[in-house]
Amino acid sequence: MTPSELLRLDASTLSRHIAAREISCRELMQASLDRIAALNPQYNAVVSLRAPEALLAEAEAADAALARGEHRGWMHGFPLAVKDMADAAGLPTTLGSTTTGQRIATRDALFVERMKKAGGIVIGKTNTPEFALGSHTFNQVFGVTRNAWDPSRSAGGSSGGAAVALALGMLPVADGSDMGGSLRNPAAFNNVVGLRPSRGRVPAVPADDVFFQQLSTDGPMGRTTEDVARLLCTMAGWDMRAPLSLTEALPSASAPDPIACEPGRRIGWLGSIWPDLPLQDGIRALCESALGRLRDAGFSVEPCTLDVPRDLNWSAWLRLRQMLVGGRLGQVYAQPQLRAQMKPEAQWEVEQSFQLTAAQLYQASVQRTQVYQAFLRLFERYDVVVAPSAQVFPFPAEQHWPREVAGVAMDTYHRWMEIVTPFTLAGLPVASVPVGFSAEGWPMGMQLAGPPHADLRVLALARAWEGLSPWSQQRPPALARLA
Repeated sequence: MTPSELLRLDASTLSRHIAAREISCRELMQASLDRIAALNPQYNAVVSLRAPEALLAEAEAADAALARGEHRGWMHGFPLAVKDMADAAGLPTTLGSTTTGQRIATRDALFVERMKKAGGIVIGKTNTPEFALGSHTFNQVFGVTRNAWDPSRSAGGSSGGAAVALALGMLPVADGSDMGGSLRNPAAFNNVVGLRPSRGRVPAVPADDVFFQQLSTDGPMGRTTEDVARLLCTMAGWDMRAPLSLTEALPSASAPDPIACEPGRRIGWLGSIWPDLPLQDGIRALCESALGRLRDAGFSVEPCTLDVPRDLNWSAWLRLRQMLVGGRLGQVYAQPQLRAQMKPEAQWEVEQSFQLTAAQLYQASVQRTQVYQAFLRLFERYDVVVAPSAQVFPFPAEQHWPREVAGVAMDTYHRWMEIVTPFTLAGLPVASVPVGFSAEGWPMGMQLAGPPHADLRVLALARAWEGLSPWSQQRPPALARLA
């Protein structure tokens, strides 16, 4: 098997080959490092890369363990790069910001600890926007991450580095996090699968705010739905230190079929969710074509409406996000020398948080509940509801954020991702799956959202769609040039 053939394997297949000692961990590590050396200078997906000699030594140790009959888990020998918002012991956690002073983590975040326990080897970090704010991956520490399909375009964000590393075969699977579409948007922009899990499915430890129902959550990304399911089962699970984490057990990540669930047959098509929400030309058509394939395969597909006003949803989103971001970054903002290093969008979030009142935050929580209840009414009729993953195709990488969508001006730096916000507010499990490409060759995805805690149902539909779709087999042009 050539290195290119090895790196083309999905993670689940790769895992079986390693367990059978048909592929060595050293072979995989060398192939991954060679791929990073060949493509990362242009695409800038992996940052803070560890020394190759140390990584190859760890891979050899993983091979020696297998030779002794010690198999650590389904990720045995996998190269992992952790999104640069989470701690991985011995590596800097920069948050994409010059304000952090390249702080070196002394311990692993809980999900990183779990991935390492399953056999993964942390090789570095993946790039993120400053403080993970905005769905375009650029910062003053490492620069811009470029789209795997067209390096002149945005990779999305904030898990842009993770999505690009996956699409280009640098990593078998990747972690990310999602508040405003940060697992969904980069998955759509790079033709991979990203899952925002149910609220509490993947616990956050360490964290200093776990008793408040957060908007952000960690989650898995992969090139196939099965890979995403296995990584979810690895990352998920109750932990005493995270009091809002879910106690419900998922299947073993090493199970023959970690999804083990029938897809829901009743699909509700939300379109743009609200009639006046702008979409770039071509996005709706790609999603409706995908739904046509599902209908032909026996699924019921009907148009539906989220019965909650757009301005109510946006008001709840703005206020709750400003409270969370302002609380997290307030101490940085309070120091003038650090404030000057923050990007304008981060400063704006903090400044907006200063104007919030207790009454406004209470009202935002009431509005959030109304969004949740509106989805529950939909799930009385549908098993899964569907919408586009983004309102625009990948835009120029030099552009910080789209100032307009379909001729409509955007009034905030994240308004162009409004289509993801109701799913976040409701805490639903929602996957972005590939649905095809624009005429220019830019990828797009579709959100599949299920009821609370129905992560496996969402993944089952994603897998069913994968079997009907040619898109998951497509690979970026850069890989053909390498071959």
